[in-house]
Amino acid sequence: MNRITFMVLATGLTLAACNEASEQRAENAAGTVAATAEAAGDRVENAADNALAAITPTPSAQEFVNKAAKSDAFEIAAAKLAATNAASAEVKAFAQQMIKAHTDSSAKVKAAAGKAKPAITLDAALTADQKEELAELKALTGAKFDEEYIDGQVDAHEEALALMRSYASGGTDAGLKTAAGEIASVVEGHLKMARDLEAKTDR
Repeated sequence: MNRITFMVLATGLTLAACNEASEQRAENAAGTVAATAEAAGDRVENAADNALAAITPTPSAQEFVNKAAKSDAFEIAAAKLAATNAASAEVKAFAQQMIKAHTDSSAKVKAAAGKAKPAITLDAALTADQKEELAELKALTGAKFDEEYIDGQVDAHEEALALMRSYASGGTDAGLKTAAGEIASVVEGHLKMARDLEAKTDR
């Protein structure tokens, strides 16, 4: 190999290495930007959630258990529709989690309400708005169902989170306050999942 050929090869290898390094730096930078944007988005959403909770009036113990019970009943009914009407496997998996989680939270609130002094009997009958929303969901299938169901889940979990945080901080019954605080952390996770799915189904 003569000197000129060697120099050409060496230069080529150096340029290739530089290009690979530049591409890697670009990929790393893009990943960092995406992660930063996601974190910033999460902070904005959390701030909005906290602001909503702050302006939500603290309900009485009776109002709290009724709202919680109706919320759980709606969540379970909507999730059961997803089992047959949804197209996305992710949406169906999310719905199955909602059935279990809201069955558990309903039982937790009911148990705490039973220990209140005096004991509180909850009313889980759906509101007219909840019935109307379920009827609209029932008429949808496939991707359209996925979109409407998940959009509704974001709204429902935002309201549920505000309710739980409000009672956990300012409620009058100690047992219900504890239950609300425990449920709030679970609802917060569900809301994050719903928002992630919303970003996918709204594309």
